[in-house]
Amino acid sequence: MPDSLTLDELNTLPVEDAKSLLLRCCGSTEWARHVVMRRPFHTLAEVESAADEVWHSLDRADWLEAFAAHARIGERDVPAVAAASSGWAEQEQSTARVATSETLGRLAAANRVYEGRFGYRFIVCATGRSAAEMLAFLEQRLPNSAEVELAVAADEQRKITRLRLNKLLSTNDRGDREP
Repeated sequence: MPDSLTLDELNTLPVEDAKSLLLRCCGSTEWARHVVMRRPFHTLAEVESAADEVWHSLDRADWLEAFAAHARIGERDVPAVAAASSGWAEQEQSTARVATSETLGRLAAANRVYEGRFGYRFIVCATGRSAAEMLAFLEQRLPNSAEVELAVAADEQRKITRLRLNKLLSTNDRGDREP
């Protein structure tokens, strides 16, 4: 699979190939299926808008499928389902890789508490955040109600998806993208 492609290439790929590429951006099969069905796209802004609209139309099970496609913050083991996007995940979590062993230990413990409380992996848009910031964000979110936390996690996944779509689509196709 290519690391990037143009909008024209995305628009003309066979459906299954396009879905496979989009699954690198978001691990929900329903999300990928619905976004592919909205082709052709003329601008990156159109792709982002479709991605957001589809994401918000999905149900809890689809969101949880996407969450499961992520490695735990601070851990090096990548789930098999996330292997295709593991390079992006490593970039996104690069600051966690240089964290102290104490911070990584605290992250691992907090991840276990979070998963025990909510039943799914802690999701955060890690790009540009230090391990200490991600730990603080995780600890701040632990008191959330299940409903509130699901909405927060879903929005973090939406942010991750947008970043990954930008990585997937070549810079020569950014067109009239809104800031």
